[in-house]
Amino acid sequence: MTKGVMLMNSTQEKNLEVRRVYNEHLGASVVKALEANGFKASYAPTAEEAVEKVLALIPEGSTVGVPGSSTIRELGLFETLRARGCKILEHWDPALAPEDKLQRLEDENTSGIYLSSSNGVTLDGKLVNIDGTGNRVAAMAWARNRIIFVVGINKISRDVETAIQRIRDVATPLNAISKGVELPCVKTGFCVDCRVPNRYCRATLVLERNPMGREAHVIIVGTNLGY
Repeated sequence: MTKGVMLMNSTQEKNLEVRRVYNEHLGASVVKALEANGFKASYAPTAEEAVEKVLALIPEGSTVGVPGSSTIRELGLFETLRARGCKILEHWDPALAPEDKLQRLEDENTSGIYLSSSNGVTLDGKLVNIDGTGNRVAAMAWARNRIIFVVGINKISRDVETAIQRIRDVATPLNAISKGVELPCVKTGFCVDCRVPNRYCRATLVLERNPMGREAHVIIVGTNLGY
């Protein structure tokens, strides 16, 4: 065995294959439900294959708006998109001056492509999102651009109610920890319906169907991504 490299035992290898098969079937079921609701949906077994699907939907030289999405950044798409002549608009840009943030939020929403994840997706093909600022849910509900959702298998829930609960109990505290923000849910590990000034959960959007007149793509990825 190479020094520092841990090899998988037979049980670990079997469990990986079991999980792969399970994710494939679950992903196919959710894709079918999303398509029934008017979304253009597909399944990617791996993050690498998800990246290929995303790039196939974004023409060279496009203007791409990316909101606060850990999933999109985890996929490492920015460098590849820039190499294809795309302009990335993101309000998380550390070089962005605070006074320019509001304009950048608006620019994201009016970009040619809106590239995001979704906080949750249900077994019956609904997309569930909760926002603090409201920029993401606004862009998801209405805009004239093409919108692309990339969603890890970990974000699938049975229905809207359980999706909202997962977002509040899991995604929100993890997101706050990643940003170093002190919220009550960070200390408890679950939602306490806080009333603090910097509360994250303020606006909830459920896309029951593909927004009218909008080209919306959803890529379900057979691995855990984001929160």
